[in-house]
Amino acid sequence: MKTILQISLDLIDLNEALDTARLALAAGVDWLEAGTPLILAEGLHGVRALRREFPGAPIVADLKTMDGGYLEAEMMAKAGATHVVVMARAHEETIKCVVKAGRDFGVKVMGDTMACDDKVAASRHLEDLGVDYIVHHTGFDERVGIFAATGRRLSPLDDLKAVVEAVNIPVQAVGGLSIEEAISTPQYGASLVVIGAPLAIDSHAFSVTSNDLTAILSEIVRRIR
Repeated sequence: MKTILQISLDLIDLNEALDTARLALAAGVDWLEAGTPLILAEGLHGVRALRREFPGAPIVADLKTMDGGYLEAEMMAKAGATHVVVMARAHEETIKCVVKAGRDFGVKVMGDTMACDDKVAASRHLEDLGVDYIVHHTGFDERVGIFAATGRRLSPLDDLKAVVEAVNIPVQAVGGLSIEEAISTPQYGASLVVIGAPLAIDSHAFSVTSNDLTAILSEIVRRIR
């Protein structure tokens, strides 16, 4: 599969999200993600705004769905999302409902393994239930808490290869990666590269970093391609 570059718009200001999306697409990014902070701040309106401004762009709605799967996926699909995210820790019936809604409304389903004790097994289970992509995810609070307590840095790279080898669907790795680490994920077989916090988005303020975002994105695109 061709490497796909996705920007996670983990922002709480809609205008800033639209401006960032514009820069990202101009730099060569393929997919836009309406990150969880943006969905919390703007809901369906944020997804509709992205679809209105960027009619041809794939849009991932990072719902982190845990319940009410069919309705949440349906609402986001009708708002213009092309991909929705359900959590592996959700009940099996919820995952099935999201997958059914995906089929009914023509959107792809991404299964997120955050907080799973065995992410390889969780990824296999998600694939068996019909999801289209695996989001191999090490969560923010988990990373910060473990580092504060032990000084040990958790990374999705730790078991990324095992996850990729366990499934036959595309995988993306997210969670505190540096630019170099994000760029390296295709070497593990993860064909979807995600750029978000802390590379382009401040993990605490949920705003664009003070870095030159255009330069960062252009360099990442150049090296990925």
